Order: sequence, then structure tokens, then C-alpha cells
Amino acid sequence: MKLKRIMAVCISILLVVSLFGCSRVIKPDTGKISVYTSFYVMYDFASKIGGEKAEVINMVPSGTEPHDWEPDAADITGLERAQLFIFNGKGMEHWVEDVLKTIGNKELIVVEAAKGIPDLPEKHSDSEESGDGHSDPHVWLNPVFAKQELLNIKNGFIQADPKNAEYYEANYNRYVAELDALDKEFKDAIQPLNRRDIVVSHEAFGYLCEGYGLNQIAVDGLTPDSEPDAARVAEIIKYIKDNDVKVIFFENQSSAKVAETIAANSGAKVGVLNPIEGLSAEKTANGEDYFSVMRENLAAIVSALE
Repeated sequence: MKLKRIMAVCISILLVVSLFGCSRVIKPDTGKISVYTSFYVMYDFASKIGGEKAEVINMVPSGTEPHDWEPDAADITGLERAQLFIFNGKGMEHWVEDVLKTIGNKELIVVEAAKGIPDLPEKHSDSEESGDGHSDPHVWLNPVFAKQELLNIKNGFIQADPKNAEYYEANYNRYVAELDALDKEFKDAIQPLNRRDIVVSHEAFGYLCEGYGLNQIAVDGLTPDSEPDAARVAEIIKYIKDNDVKVIFFENQSSAKVAETIAANSGAKVGVLNPIEGLSAEKTANGEDYFSVMRENLAAIVSALE
């Protein structure tokens, strides 16, 4: 298994370090705190809090699906030199526990951004995978819970770099205000809508739906690259026809094949809802971020439910 090979390489690295008596982490003299993040949203949130005081590295490359991604030896070597590591938790990064066991950097501060955020009630898990022990990790899609993630991240920065605590607090307060404004936009736009059901290819939007009184009808479960069986596809097609659903959503980084098949047989259109697990280099260069993508999601939902 790939992760076992990675762990073996890391153990070898630690043995070499131990032999040469280099037990302390060597940190680059950049004047910035060195931060590693597990995928895009963590990178975006950390960049917002850290600002010019931090050098933030996103471990997952642009355009890569993070659910099945695993770090290679170079990524783990980078973690050895970092001061702060930020990950989401709730099962989003299956590799974190094993990798952290191999890290020799005892000064590394680890932040689980979703710590303290409750799991979803079962009513928001409609797919065949529901009840199998998997929890929805996409807490950031509800701006209220994104605030909790920012709080945990901000506290991690202050622990790692207490002399700049006021700077991190100011950035935190700025983006909490933006999240409050985003939450209000969602409430104001969705509250008047009579329709409440959104059909999605995978059940990544439970926290968003729970926050705004929506109900996700998921073709399949939490794993983006899984595919439903024929019976489930037929069930969704019937539901769309019976309820006059206008749009079936798929995720931006997953295949549209199943959604297109259902759309072709139901009369619905295909649309995109972005779980913000990754952002292309082009979008990042154009200044897009969590807030701009969330507003694109809001516009797509409103268009589908009007």
C-alpha cells in the first residue's frame, strides 16, 4: 500500500537524522511562520489568517481530488520542517493519523480545524452509503461552521507565533465579519424559495443544506469517484420526473457522466455545485477564493429552485 511505503521512507529519514544528531527542526530564516495545509480550503483559511506573516503550503496539487490523495516522502519531509500543520478532520484526510506518527518534529503544532463541530443529523444522509459509519467532513460549506474552523486555525497561529497574536486576531475578526455577511446572503436568498430539494451526485452538501433548510437528494454517497447502481439511478430519475426537478448537480472535480445520464433520461439540466475541495491554478490566479465560490454555489442553488 502506498501509505505504508511512505511511512517506511519517513522512518528511514528519521533514522538518518538521528544518526547525525540533528533532532531539532531546521526552519528557514524567512521571518514567516511555516505552515502546511492538507487541501485547498485549509490553505485558503490559513492564508487569510496568516497573511504576510505566514508561508502557507498546500499539500494537495491544484485540480487533484483530495479524498484519495496521500502525501509522498517529499511532502512528509516538508512537514518535518513546518511549524504549523492544519487539517480539516472528520475523516476528510484518511492519512493524517498514520503520517503524524512518523513525524520527528515534536515542535510541530497540529490544528484539527473541524474540532468541536457536531456531526450532521441522519436526516441529511439520503444515499445508499448512509449509515455505514462515514461522516460528512464538508463542514466549511456552512459559513457558521467555517467560523469555528477559522477560530481553531487562528488559535493555532497564535500558539505557534504568539508575538503576532494581535495581527492574527485582526485577520480573524475581518473574515468572521465576511462569513456573517455570507451567511446572511444565503438566508435572504433561500428563505423565500418554495422548493427545498436539491439533487446532487454525491452527498457533500449536508452541512450547507442543514444550515439553510434545504434537503439534498444524493445519487451516491460521500466518495466522489464511486458510482451508483442501476436501481439507484432509476430511483433518482423517477424522483426528478415526479417532483419536476430542474437541475441535477455534480461536483467540479468529479466526473459528470452519471449526472449527464440522469439528466438525459429525466429532462433535467446538469449544473455544478462546488464543495471547494480544490481550486484550479487559473481560478486562484483570477482571485477566486472560498467566498467567491460560495456565492457561485448560492446563485446555482437559487437558479435551480426558483
